Amino acid sequence: MSGPQALVRRVDERSIDAVCDLWAQQREERTPSEVGLRRVTADLVRAALTRPDTVAFAGFLDGVPVGYVILSDCSLNPFSDAACVSVDQLYVAKDARKKGVARALMSAVATFADRHGADQVACNVPSSIRDANRFFARLGFTPHTIRRVTLTAGLQRRLVGDTPESRFALDQVLARRRVARIRAAQGRFAAH
Repeated sequence: MSGPQALVRRVDERSIDAVCDLWAQQREERTPSEVGLRRVTADLVRAALTRPDTVAFAGFLDGVPVGYVILSDCSLNPFSDAACVSVDQLYVAKDARKKGVARALMSAVATFADRHGADQVACNVPSSIRDANRFFARLGFTPHTIRRVTLTAGLQRRLVGDTPESRFALDQVLARRRVARIRAAQGRFAAH
């Protein structure tokens, strides 16, 4: 006798809260050093899931949501006409792993890509998550590029250098950023 079958449905208003809960579980599993992780809240996840350019599927076992996949439209080469769907996030709760949920979610991705004329499916997989890399490799995904990430302020510091003129330019950039943050905060308070 086999276990429960994974059922996959496109995320809609009824399942957004469940995906937000699963996202919170994923966040607890990840290390706090991941770039941008602390800035994301459940409200931002909810807002992202309701955008018209975001496609997400939820995976269920026995009617309980246990995983999700979030997709976006991408192009691996801006000079190519080949359409590509990107798997931006794939997550399955720990107690539901190795039960076919991720495979069922990826089947939904393949069907979606095929129906929308995408010749390729790409994925974003943190290099530190060995199991995820192995999963995607078993499905035929190969390394295509390495995506490196840095903080904008860090990049600006490294580009500017340490000359007196560049130090003045960096101070101006930081001052503009502080003013922009203050204005943004004032705008949020005025909206409430």
